[in-house]
Amino acid sequence: MSQELGERIAKLRALLNYYSYRYHTLDDPAVSDAEYDALMRELRAIEAEHPELVTPDSPSQRIGAEPLSQFAKVTHPNPMTSLMDAFSADEVTAWLERARRLLPENLQLEFVVEPKIDGLAVALTYRNGLLERGATRGDGIVGEDITANVRTIRNIPLRIPVEGDTPAPDVIEVRGEIYMPRDLFARYNIERAAKGETQLANPRNAAAGSVRQLDPRMTAGRPLRLFAYAVGYIEGKQLATQWETLAYLHKLGFAVNPDIRMLTDFQQVLSYCTDWMAHREALNYEADGVVIKINDFAVQRRLGIVGNAPRWAVAFKFPSREATTRLLAIALNIGRTGVLTPYAVLDPVQISGATIRQASLFNFDDLARKDIRVGDMVVVERAGDVIPHVTGPVTALRTGSEKPFVIPERCPACGESLLRDAEEVAIYCVNASCPAQVVRHIEYWAGRGAMDIAGLGERVAAQLYESGLVKDVTDLYRITKDELLKLEGFADKKADSLLEGIAASRERPLWRLITALGIHGVGSVGAHVLAAHFHSLTALANADAAELQEIEGIGPRTAADIVDYFARPRHRELIARLAAGGVRLEDKPVRTEQPQPLAGMTIVITGTLPTLSREAATALVQQHGGKVTGSVSKNTAYLVAGADPGGTKYGAAQKLGIKIIDEDALRKLIEHSDA
Repeated sequence: MSQELGERIAKLRALLNYYSYRYHTLDDPAVSDAEYDALMRELRAIEAEHPELVTPDSPSQRIGAEPLSQFAKVTHPNPMTSLMDAFSADEVTAWLERARRLLPENLQLEFVVEPKIDGLAVALTYRNGLLERGATRGDGIVGEDITANVRTIRNIPLRIPVEGDTPAPDVIEVRGEIYMPRDLFARYNIERAAKGETQLANPRNAAAGSVRQLDPRMTAGRPLRLFAYAVGYIEGKQLATQWETLAYLHKLGFAVNPDIRMLTDFQQVLSYCTDWMAHREALNYEADGVVIKINDFAVQRRLGIVGNAPRWAVAFKFPSREATTRLLAIALNIGRTGVLTPYAVLDPVQISGATIRQASLFNFDDLARKDIRVGDMVVVERAGDVIPHVTGPVTALRTGSEKPFVIPERCPACGESLLRDAEEVAIYCVNASCPAQVVRHIEYWAGRGAMDIAGLGERVAAQLYESGLVKDVTDLYRITKDELLKLEGFADKKADSLLEGIAASRERPLWRLITALGIHGVGSVGAHVLAAHFHSLTALANADAAELQEIEGIGPRTAADIVDYFARPRHRELIARLAAGGVRLEDKPVRTEQPQPLAGMTIVITGTLPTLSREAATALVQQHGGKVTGSVSKNTAYLVAGADPGGTKYGAAQKLGIKIIDEDALRKLIEHSDA
């Protein structure tokens, strides 16, 4: 081998390791994908010609080795202990009080507070800077050798340090958690669905199952990452605190969770924990709690371990979002557009402090793919701690009495035939007069996000329909008080209140009317955009697809749906009857001298804001010159995020470097145009 070739291969490996570190660990790419791929192709070509030059730490060796027959056992140099759990601030405070009784009085303590990643704990051993072994936690004493698998994970260094002049210790065992980021998990499931493969249940199980594949090539194909959080054993280096350890791991090239904090005030510790509980859905990783550690290792050694858990740490666990219960029945909901959606009727179960009796099953394809049967014991999760859904059955508990669900051939509400759209997973009732559809549409029309008619909910909508007073939404504008007083439960006050709400809805802004029509693909954000562009329903109804597609936020599919909606004679007749009933079909001209600090800005809103509804926030932005769209792009000026923000929008904003602000910051932006 020539000296020149040796220098070139060493440079290629160093560059590829560095670029991979920048991309997968720092999320700060230094070169384009094409440049990276070209360097990798060059390295592989040299190694193919000179196989004697291939080394274990070469970036080309992440592709995965041959399948294993089984995992070998590994004994950890120091036990990988578990943690004591606490489920309230009082229990965390009690933990600290017990620890303080074993320490000198008035000793000042520092705390390192770390989100508890819900993945798979691993130990990585490096000798003279080279990755020698990866092992699972196992029972804490003995784990499984998963070296071939961890070598495929992109942000696990094959050699340390990755950059800089920090010398590698003689031997170091790095401990951390392998997880699957939420955005990459969602993307991976979409790819699997496109191939007709079974989707993975959740990021935690996906990570654990991926790492324990006997075929490392399977692991290599999955988007896994590592957060390092501890050193289990080290030679040639002294570390005095947890905070110093995290900084040292970062210098060696390991990804360390940026959300970790060191705090000296215990009330700040408790505040940090409760804050993360409230914002757990904003994280791009699954977290089931917060780990609190006393920072000083000398204090840790003094406190020691009781049983299998250290006295110097505690896990403040989030309320459980999962539970297992019996699926009693699969029922069907019929929406305002005729789409049938299955849902689960459950043996009641407590999750995150709420009693869950029903849960989403998403759609019929998902139901079949997961093979969920009536009578199954199923796992139920509260997504975002709000919407419960069934993630899958516990097949090991089946008795043989469970029954697969059979999709009916006719609508359970009206008896008409059902239709399946070849381009969608949805199944429709084709009867536009189906009672369930009409009632849902009346309820939707009157909703707070549409025409906002107070007192007209699902029960009253059903009552008006069943009495024959309202056959479609246009009939609302012809109801008289005498007719209402004949209905059960209606007296003067209730009748007057409903009629006042209906009368007020005649003067609602155009975007509310567009929303209420229920055009496929047009929600409140799209309705705002269309109202701001056309100013009247007549102009919108006469627009063609080409004109619609010129509007930012309106794509080809939505444009086609809008044109199709207004092309139907039934919908044209409905609009004519609305006009006859006194419903205003255009926006009133607005003259304002108020400042326009948001002029030229495109803003996206996600999550639940503290004081503003989505509609009110959109109106506020528009009143001050801004434009609201439904998705994040490079043209987005700000993402306004509230509680439980959408992971897709939040992740896109982070990736594109879009500034993320809250409601207060939005108001300040409006109040101070130079903010």
